Amino acid sequence: MAPINSGRAGGVTGVRTPHGESTVRLTVSQATVRFLANQYVERDGERTKFFAGCFGIFGHGNVAGLGQALLQNEIDDVEAAGAGSEASGPNRRREPSLKYVLGRNEQAMVHSAVGYARMKDRLQAWAVTASVGPGATNMLTGAALATINRIPVLLLPADTFATRATAPVLQELELPSSGDVTVNDAFKPVSRYFDRVWRPEQLPGALLGAMRVLTDPAETGAATVAIPQDVQAEAFDWPESLFAQRTWHISRPLPERRVIADAAEIIASAKRPLIVAGGGVIYSGATESLARFCERTGIPVGQSQAGKGSLPYDHPQSVGAIGSTGTTAANALAAEADVVIGIGTRYSDFTTASRTAFTGDGVRFVNINVASLDSVKHSGYSVVADARESIDALDELLADYQVDAAYRERVGTLAREWDDIVEQAYSPTAVGTNVATGEEALTQGSVIGLVNETSDPRDVVVCAAGSMPGDLHKLWRTRDSKGYHVEYGYSCMGYEVAGGLGVKMACPDRDVFVMVGDGSYLMMATELVTAVQENLKVIVVLVQNHGFASIGSLSESLGSQRFGTNYRYRGDNGRLEGGTLPVDLAANAASLGADVIRATSAAEFTEAIKKAKAAEVTTVIHVETDPMIGAPDSESWWDVPVSEVSTLDSTQQAYEVYAQWKAVQRPYFNPTNPQGEQS
Repeated sequence: MAPINSGRAGGVTGVRTPHGESTVRLTVSQATVRFLANQYVERDGERTKFFAGCFGIFGHGNVAGLGQALLQNEIDDVEAAGAGSEASGPNRRREPSLKYVLGRNEQAMVHSAVGYARMKDRLQAWAVTASVGPGATNMLTGAALATINRIPVLLLPADTFATRATAPVLQELELPSSGDVTVNDAFKPVSRYFDRVWRPEQLPGALLGAMRVLTDPAETGAATVAIPQDVQAEAFDWPESLFAQRTWHISRPLPERRVIADAAEIIASAKRPLIVAGGGVIYSGATESLARFCERTGIPVGQSQAGKGSLPYDHPQSVGAIGSTGTTAANALAAEADVVIGIGTRYSDFTTASRTAFTGDGVRFVNINVASLDSVKHSGYSVVADARESIDALDELLADYQVDAAYRERVGTLAREWDDIVEQAYSPTAVGTNVATGEEALTQGSVIGLVNETSDPRDVVVCAAGSMPGDLHKLWRTRDSKGYHVEYGYSCMGYEVAGGLGVKMACPDRDVFVMVGDGSYLMMATELVTAVQENLKVIVVLVQNHGFASIGSLSESLGSQRFGTNYRYRGDNGRLEGGTLPVDLAANAASLGADVIRATSAAEFTEAIKKAKAAEVTTVIHVETDPMIGAPDSESWWDVPVSEVSTLDSTQQAYEVYAQWKAVQRPYFNPTNPQGEQS
């Protein structure tokens, strides 16, 4: 083999491929970094560098491989920039071609990557690398989250030795029944693409396969390429063409003419149509098309968690959130709808209120989605196509269609009634009791209202788990299509701070408000340190409930009496019913490097928001609320089974309510109306 030459990441060796192409000698890791730095995407004629960078925590599995490659890339790029005249000047700063960011938790790094990619409408992504064993498996939760939410992220977990020369190595799992299985095989069911690079020759195929999935709107999610630690450091003669800039086209699948015509015919027959807008509307950049279409036709629009922001909250056809955490307006229209038009939605159980939302006689579904998996749900008429292209096609085909005046008026009346309910929930005079001190405390609804009214229209609210996502879905008045960022596909506790960091990296010109309860904060507050490290300003609203507010409320509704949901000392009877734990989360946030403001009243909280917006550093606003005061009722349901038998009266009563809702639940399967038939 040719000797390793000095120069940028190895240098050209002079070796040629059988076809006469020059090669460059690099390690597998160096080749990976150089490849990733040269990947671009294009949609609608706009070309963008695909990988914004690489998050990484190093251990013995990747420190000498990908760690060395990222270091060498960073040094070489800085030196190259300094050598060029365009880089001169004391204030000139040049980012490496693949920026490296040190995270504090492997799962959190994936969450940050997801937050970034979602904010960029999946047109940019991050790679994430971790060491063998626990470092790698810590990313599994993040991988599942990315795949469920259809968000691109490239995972590069290290693996044990391909040669097995010193097996078993530190942190290696041994299976007596299989010598080639490692913990990284656990990524297979939670990734959209998985490969393991046992030999250098396999790397190009693995990276190209990952890129194919990452840039496919229908297939995207977590792409995992596991690289054994010895292979990472192994040198190979690579064809130079592997590192040429490659541009991947992000497709907009057009609807078939016959299919979209049939869909238009179904919609034209509707007296009470309703659009369910999902995340696909926003990722497609279809918000303007949707606004134009529904303004002209008068069709109201309910929005899923991912689709919130498809229309501004005050648009005449917007009826807000739909489903289990929806508005009374959207859910009333859903119950009456004769045609439901799902655009870019995966119809989760929250969106359909566990299949109790759409109960009209003979209700039919038209489903527009780039993913065929989602387009056939509820036996809907399937349109596998891009959201924007489909809406524009329907707008043309339905040029003479409008709902009648009475339906328009009902839509407006229901929307105004809900807006009045939101106004009451927002009221700063709505107060409860601090469960720890017995003093007066704000409600979660008033906290949301104060943030919404004090923030700017382009600011972004970020959340993921607990009671906050449901309250935000109902109450947050979204004014910008990218102003609402709630991860509710996996609803992962701990996403908030890490995801908010990624959002801020994607939109440095916007203020990012991370809304997080104490339970989720305690799961993963570590990326506050990363925000401080990267000099990124995130505003964290830390709501102290002294327990799990969401599961506490759910537990009570299911007859389980909030068991195991409060942060308490153990009492004399051995149960967790003692006094409130003396946990000071504000002090914890300060210890991680954030500025902290404590607020107890509406006036203090409003002033804290203003101060945080004026600041240039990450700020945590700590506020205590009354977890016993919930958001306004959505008059909807979520299917969580209740014990059929119990000696507890509370459980018996809850089961009676559960049985009543189960009687309403519908499978939405109509075998008399298959694809293509008009019944």
